[in-house]
Amino acid sequence: MVTSFTVKSVATFIGKEKRLGRFRDLVSLSSMENQTKNKIYFHYNHTDSCNSARWTARESYQFMYERPWQDVLHFFSNVVNARLTLSTMFGTDNGPQVSTCIDVVDDDYKTSEVCDEKEERCGRWERVTFKIILSYSGYAFDGWQKQPGLNTVQEIVEKSLGRFVDDKKARLLKEKSKPLEGCAVVAGRTDKGVSAIRQVCSFYTWRKDVKPCDIEGEINSAAPGKLRVVSVSEVSRVFHPNFSAKWRRYLYIFPLNDQENEKQCCENEKEVESFSFARNCNEPSNKCVESSSSENVENLIFGNNKEFEAPNKPTCFSVCRVNQLLRHLEGKLLSYKMFARDTKASRNIGPPTECFMYHARAAEARIPCLVHEEGRKVMCVELVANRFLRKMVRVLVATSIREAAAGAEEDALLKLMEATCRRATAPPAPPDGLCLVDVGYTDFNPKNCLIP
Repeated sequence: MVTSFTVKSVATFIGKEKRLGRFRDLVSLSSMENQTKNKIYFHYNHTDSCNSARWTARESYQFMYERPWQDVLHFFSNVVNARLTLSTMFGTDNGPQVSTCIDVVDDDYKTSEVCDEKEERCGRWERVTFKIILSYSGYAFDGWQKQPGLNTVQEIVEKSLGRFVDDKKARLLKEKSKPLEGCAVVAGRTDKGVSAIRQVCSFYTWRKDVKPCDIEGEINSAAPGKLRVVSVSEVSRVFHPNFSAKWRRYLYIFPLNDQENEKQCCENEKEVESFSFARNCNEPSNKCVESSSSENVENLIFGNNKEFEAPNKPTCFSVCRVNQLLRHLEGKLLSYKMFARDTKASRNIGPPTECFMYHARAAEARIPCLVHEEGRKVMCVELVANRFLRKMVRVLVATSIREAAAGAEEDALLKLMEATCRRATAPPAPPDGLCLVDVGYTDFNPKNCLIP
């Protein structure tokens, strides 16, 4: 009797909890709808002078995304499949020199280390490490890092490398009911949609019968037309794709719309140069409101879900001005925390945010076509640094375009480094235009640049 009463009570209690849970869900949904209707947007209040009003985050996003990105994706696909090269876009021979120089230096570096090690290898350290250089189209993958249910480059590469793992590791994986996969260490993880021409990863095994051509053939057969092996070579076991790297090179291709006229932008550029950048020294420094405290409200502009309207919004920008803004970053060790996104709190202050920019340039070019048609006009941004923060390149490109369009001072990007809120910088540019060109393991040579 007691048992039946207890079961009945529990069933009644569970039924009430379910009804209460549904009621809470309805209340929460209604609350979210009200918050969306009454949502307040926070616009960063820039205190430095400029020729035109800056775009808001929404306006900047629309300006960046309303582009013919398909042309850029098609070009990257041709480069990945070795049908075109980057040098053809600039009409120079700098592209092949970049790749050839890196290959020669790396070959000398790896050969000397491998030769010195062969007599020292013994016991469990007697393993073979391979350096794999990959090229892949970003539109075909959900980024590099392996994630459940997503099509990533790492997953495809490691599945291909599973054929070359040693017997001991294969047995351990089988005991743990894990798939037979190798372990690929990469120089830098790329986001979804970001392409790579010379991505570097490494793989080691204790098997002696593995040849570079076997690894190349296995990976090439995994995703033909989307993923291609540039080269596979044996290197020292101390080689690490990430920690051994001294610099990385990114290239961002920004397509220009047909109606955008460089002549018109150059006329705006002259207005910018003749503009007086007088600034009141008593103006408050750039800050951002993280709460509704009255002490920080002076530097915030409030808006609703409608477009933020201003009387003097620019409609184009000058590539020359973007180049001037970027060149101020060269040769400096700076904190780029304002230009990063989705980073851990522990990596938002101090040395983890600092990057040394070796090269930062922008230039106008045309995307080459396999047919005899004239290619689309684009702006290319080349950035070379010892390291990059997450989404740093895309934010830097978008912010440079916004500042150039507004006619800001040439040191506008340096001033944004001192901001206290990431709303000061523009939203990240689309990943479609970003490409990891190569990774260097020797000192950077300024002569080997795509944009001089």
